Amino acid sequence: MKKKILFVVNFTRLPWEHGNSRFPYIASHIDKEKFDVELVTSTFLHNKKEHRNKNDENIGKQDYKITLIDEPGYKKNIDVKRIWSHKKFAKNVEKYLNTLDRIDYIYLSIPSVSVAKVVAKYAKEKNIPLIVDVQDLWPEAFQMVLHVPILSNLFFYPIKKNADYVYKSADSLIAVSETYLKRALTVNKTAQNKLVVFLGTDLDEFDNAVDSNKVEYNDNIFRIAYIGTLGSSYDIKCVIDSLAILKERNINNILFKVMGRGPLENEFKSYAKEKKVNVEFTGYLNYTEMCPMLKACDIAVNPIVHGAAQSIINKVGDYAAAGLPVVNTQECKEYRDIVQNYEIGLNAECGNARDLADKIQMLYNDEALRVQASQNNRRLAEEKFDRKVTYKDIINIF
Repeated sequence: MKKKILFVVNFTRLPWEHGNSRFPYIASHIDKEKFDVELVTSTFLHNKKEHRNKNDENIGKQDYKITLIDEPGYKKNIDVKRIWSHKKFAKNVEKYLNTLDRIDYIYLSIPSVSVAKVVAKYAKEKNIPLIVDVQDLWPEAFQMVLHVPILSNLFFYPIKKNADYVYKSADSLIAVSETYLKRALTVNKTAQNKLVVFLGTDLDEFDNAVDSNKVEYNDNIFRIAYIGTLGSSYDIKCVIDSLAILKERNINNILFKVMGRGPLENEFKSYAKEKKVNVEFTGYLNYTEMCPMLKACDIAVNPIVHGAAQSIINKVGDYAAAGLPVVNTQECKEYRDIVQNYEIGLNAECGNARDLADKIQMLYNDEALRVQASQNNRRLAEEKFDRKVTYKDIINIF
């Protein structure tokens, strides 16, 4: 008799949504002769802030079951409505769990914390082995944005308490970085498996997208890439300030290519216009569009604001796949060490536009340095970010 694995994931992109999401990839690669797999997720698509169609014909075309659970949704990443939306989703997930006959393993993504708490409690009551995959740190990520001494600790304490419960309940812990795993292990001393598996990408998929939709430029423009959310965690203004400094140094052929959308998009556009630097905002791109556009750039930036909770994030895996030299302002020691030890680019001081300009100029002026960093970053992708290799460790847990 086949074993049943239930994935419960609040945030993911399904295969036809042109994302690069961890959980559908794993679900599709588990041996279906040994396991029945069901992926439970929300009707609300977080990155687009819109609802999925429960009757989408693509749902039935996968080799695993997909179940969409109702969630009201929200318009802002940080909002009381978001908290309420997650609580409603958690209640609906709980109702659904109680309709199921048999589950042999639960693979749970955290966040959101409210959903994860419900699932962890259910697994404990039913004595079901629980694998928890730590994708982000809540409430730490919100405390960075809404930091009010003492008050923010009091406000976020219930979320921290629930997160601790989820981490402690895990029979196996997986995390997207060493930083996140260490956080979970502060309360869990008994997990049978403790894995760090970067989000990564499928290098074959990335390379095929690049080869199928080649982007080439025959000009003297030096292109700096950024991919991802245009929100409060990402210091796009610091990059714009650094380009203004470079312009003062008579470096006028730089184009900052910003690929993504987010709540601060219009603010960043206005700031670029005010500073009179050359920035192209492409908006949201499908993954197959983004890959060749990224590959055609000269370097990439990873500009994270001071105090941010992020660690090894999606964009750095894509930068590695593209073989781009990186200029990094992120304070996370784990990624700064990778930049230095693998020699994939240069670390700059967080929030320091002049230091960022200096580091960009070093790469701008030194083609040999760029070539070496490019080769090193692609090697990093092959060793640490290629899902074909790294995700086997997750699948082997089952």
